[in-house]
Amino acid sequence: MLATSRRNHESFSVTSANESLEKLHSTSRLLDLGISPEFDDPLSNSRTSYSSSFSNSVTPQVTPDPGSTLATAYNLGTLNRPFTLTDFVGNSDVSDIYRFSLASNSSFNLSLNGLTADADVELLNGNGTRLAISGASGTTSEWIDGSLTAGTYYINVFRYTGNTNYRLSLSATPIVNGVRTVLGNLGADTFTWQSGFNRTVISGNGNVDFGSGALDTLNLANISSTTARLNLANASGGGVVYNPGNGARVFDAITLNNGSQILFEGIDRIRFADRTINRFVRRNDPLFNQQWNLHMMGVHNAWHFTKGSTNVLVGVQDSGLGVNGNGNIHPELNADKTLVFGNNYRDEFTDGDNFTSHGTAVQGIIAARSNNGLGMSGINWNSPVVNIDVIPGPGREQGDFDLAQATQAMINQANSQGQRLVINMSLGAPGLSNFGRTDIFPAFNQVVANNPNVLFVIAAGNEGHLGASGISYPATLARLYSNVISVGASWGTRSANNSVTTPGDRISYPGPNGWGSQYGTGLTLMGPSEVIAPYANRYGQFGFWGTGSIPGFDGTSAAAPNVTGVASLVWSANRNLSGTRIKQILSQTAFDLGARGYDTVYGHGFVNADAAVRRAMAIGRGAA
Repeated sequence: MLATSRRNHESFSVTSANESLEKLHSTSRLLDLGISPEFDDPLSNSRTSYSSSFSNSVTPQVTPDPGSTLATAYNLGTLNRPFTLTDFVGNSDVSDIYRFSLASNSSFNLSLNGLTADADVELLNGNGTRLAISGASGTTSEWIDGSLTAGTYYINVFRYTGNTNYRLSLSATPIVNGVRTVLGNLGADTFTWQSGFNRTVISGNGNVDFGSGALDTLNLANISSTTARLNLANASGGGVVYNPGNGARVFDAITLNNGSQILFEGIDRIRFADRTINRFVRRNDPLFNQQWNLHMMGVHNAWHFTKGSTNVLVGVQDSGLGVNGNGNIHPELNADKTLVFGNNYRDEFTDGDNFTSHGTAVQGIIAARSNNGLGMSGINWNSPVVNIDVIPGPGREQGDFDLAQATQAMINQANSQGQRLVINMSLGAPGLSNFGRTDIFPAFNQVVANNPNVLFVIAAGNEGHLGASGISYPATLARLYSNVISVGASWGTRSANNSVTTPGDRISYPGPNGWGSQYGTGLTLMGPSEVIAPYANRYGQFGFWGTGSIPGFDGTSAAAPNVTGVASLVWSANRNLSGTRIKQILSQTAFDLGARGYDTVYGHGFVNADAAVRRAMAIGRGAA
């Protein structure tokens, strides 16, 4: 049985302990794009857009291009996990046909998103007979959801009117012991309940399309809510603890009159015949809908359970914070919850970073003021932040801490308040000669080893476009210590030059002025990059990265604080966990990318805030 949607006809270095560190935001590209060291007004809309001026075009596509007949269909092989493809249909290429096989009876879910013109999709059996077609009007997302027997199938994506790129997301999960398990991808998916199963388990897995109004939807349009019993999870109870195979989590639950049960997570909307229930938290910050990174990580779902806690301290070791002429930090950063050591917090700025405050952007991604009707939303609304400048400016200022000193100071602060501590480090040692090294700062290594309950989240590095495997120090410490997470950078639906991209793909721009997320042994997770973040420059002027003429804040520098923010939410949901357990939870619940299971290009996959928080809650309720 199948259900469908139908038509109604950087290179800045400093010396410390005889080695160099680099802020892992790709500043060299900013100069290439004509953004001069002089100030570019972050709120101006009159300047040439960033996306149109970048020269290194990247257009990820299936290669070779899918054929338009069954005989020339692009063979995807056995479909055994969720994945996503991007391509184009239009006047010059009216149809793309894909072939896949299923090894056993499976739940099947398909979505077609990212449309700018009308395209449709159909599912065919191995003989070419149509099993289902989705033909919604205009640019509305298409979907097909249901159960399939083992065998060979074809998917035909075809033009209806106009020319459009598309994003085709697929998943198939074996049906075992009468349990139907359905996995979504990183975009908007629709899941339709089917009779004949005692239990249906649905995981939405984040939704990069949320800001455009497309929602992860549990479709119960043929069922009245009066015939269903809802058991929705919250921080203090409710829901059902269930292990779908990658760790017990607290699922929302619906029990129908016939006794069948639906367990779900990562769902934005439940649609009954008689009413609709929203299961997301929407903010009134004007930039919130543009913060695709939050939606793709499922932060808007995780906020149902926690928005952060004063029991968790977030540490930021970076360049310090930009200030205005009155000595105030960016208004989106909460000064009352920002702890500093004297004047150490002031960013000294460098032309290598285009006279912009790297540390301001990093802290803002984690903990910008939220739901105040201004600016953007941070991931964690409530936890205090301690900010320490570990990167001297051009004057080699005295008083900047080295990594070991800064870490110990943060540990002392957390211990004095009985807090858990997660430290973000969007920095690393540049150069191919440093790929994979773990021995650069022995004193810092020792502090990490001595404090297993402190969690370190560290950017993997930006030289992954050079074609060599290996991540930067100190992210390499993830190989040695179970309390260190190394983070690579993933695209959303568009690259910085406005090319269509596949959500979750590793970012890489070729060429001498490009950058790429580093990969290799020890890589733990992927996080979003090229995102909205608070902007400050040396002239005391504030704005936002990713608005007007200013590009999104990028590099693995941006990916790391996204993961740090999520880690702080997980710890806020269950402060009894160790740093090692937080790393395990984030790894266990991540959305798988690349090769099935762990791989050195994507680590454990893309961070999933909602699933990770639900896992922490389940452990708090006694689950293993």
